[in-house]
Amino acid sequence: MDEHEQWMRLALDQAEKAMELGEVPVGAVAVLDGRVVGSGFNRKESDQDPTAHAEMIALREAAARLDNWRLVGVTLYCTLEPCPMCAGAMIQGRLSRLVYGAKDTRFGADGTIIDVLGQPAFNHRVEVISGVLADEAGELLQQFFRELRGKNAAIQ
Repeated sequence: MDEHEQWMRLALDQAEKAMELGEVPVGAVAVLDGRVVGSGFNRKESDQDPTAHAEMIALREAAARLDNWRLVGVTLYCTLEPCPMCAGAMIQGRLSRLVYGAKDTRFGADGTIIDVLGQPAFNHRVEVISGVLADEAGELLQQFFRELRGKNAAIQ
């Protein structure tokens, strides 16, 4: 198995935890030197916090564990293309690399809606690799929203 796929599978595990809680299934894992230094899954509903995205949680945990807000050398694996907030946090945190699965057609900040990560005016560039296990990540999201629509139809 490819190294990126190995870590993305851990991010998918995190996304499944979010789904079990009724959260949009997005997961993230921060890796440095072959070890996980942070992980997270969406908790916006659980925490009633608009910033409780999987990426933000994993970045915060990595910074705390490394005792440094500069995440030089860290790769963040995320099941979904980041939103502008998360992409901005990656730049602010000097994240070295982002590897993500599915494109986000509503909020994607790696060029799908807006290109925050590719903005040449910023003083830091995050290396980006996209499409890793994109089908699996996308299917998890589709399953979640199918089930949500089914529950909403049953209520009406």
